[in-house]
Amino acid sequence: MAIKTNGFIDGIFPEELKRVLQSLAMEWGDVVEDMKALQVIPMKGAMTNEVYQVNWPTKGGGEGIHRKLLIRIYGEGVDLFFNRDDEVRTFECMSNHGQGPRLLGRFPEGRVEEFIHARTLSAADLRDPETSALIAAKMREFHNLEMPGSKTVSLWNKMRDLLGEARSLCTARDAKEFRLDVLEDEINMLEKEISKGCHQIGFCHNDLQYGNIMIDEETKAITLIDYEYASYNHIAYDLANHFCEMAANYHSDTPHIVDFSKYPGHEERCRFIRAYLSSSGDKPTEDEVLQLAQAVENYKLANHLFWGLWGIISRYVNQIDFDYLEYARQRLQQYWKIKPMLLLDSSVNSCDSNGYAGVGTREGA
Repeated sequence: MAIKTNGFIDGIFPEELKRVLQSLAMEWGDVVEDMKALQVIPMKGAMTNEVYQVNWPTKGGGEGIHRKLLIRIYGEGVDLFFNRDDEVRTFECMSNHGQGPRLLGRFPEGRVEEFIHARTLSAADLRDPETSALIAAKMREFHNLEMPGSKTVSLWNKMRDLLGEARSLCTARDAKEFRLDVLEDEINMLEKEISKGCHQIGFCHNDLQYGNIMIDEETKAITLIDYEYASYNHIAYDLANHFCEMAANYHSDTPHIVDFSKYPGHEERCRFIRAYLSSSGDKPTEDEVLQLAQAVENYKLANHLFWGLWGIISRYVNQIDFDYLEYARQRLQQYWKIKPMLLLDSSVNSCDSNGYAGVGTREGA
């Protein structure tokens, strides 16, 4: 069977991918040699790459007996959002930490990964209190990883880079609608107001939607996958991103629609943050929970801007069937809607001994 993407001809594997698979076949020794026997199953929900499950029949194994692997085809234009070599290094390092699938091989258009025998979460799973607590603990573990490379937060400069790309790609009409002429001032303002050196920094996933979280149904072990956007960042941003993803369902009839009424309320957010802080073994005070909760709410503004710009750029460079422009429209409209509620006075930047901003609590998606 074949992959039909990025110009590949239906029914034919590209030669570089064939060589990777042939090498795996020699290493495993128990799979059939005829690649036409491979079953390739598209996996839904990806918005940047195209991902396929491959069932590879084994020799004499009988019907239904096969090995599984995963083939990831890189989306077009993704180099505007992250450095692929950095992402692969992160992938390999995460694997060495026992945090994700193994890298089985690379080819110019993508890579071959170990297939994890676990279930990818659904949108509804994120709202289950037990599952949510497991995710919170895994996020804390992820944030505490020691990873190679710079530990400098690049969020703000990255957003400026994305804005520059959006301006270069957009039509004059889109640029006016999305107010691209004022977004640099907004980015500068946010950096000044909500990130004045007092927020905890950790190694963040930065794209923790439900499709990037897997659970072993027997052991309840959580695995985070897809590290394309992973970097050192403010942990409050990573938590804000996860909360924003609770409002999305990429497997619905309208996957580009974000229902902000489903953004978790104050109690649900605090429950998650309490589980996050408690996972290290120390019980947090209620003030610590509330302080981090408000920092998360402020970073929600940066999250809406980032993914709004991502959507605008993706509209012009990615061919995946997803209404990127409408997605961007929603994220940026939400930014302007909640900005007056979340931007506080200078007290937002006061810090306690734990490095969290000392502020109160407010609602709003």
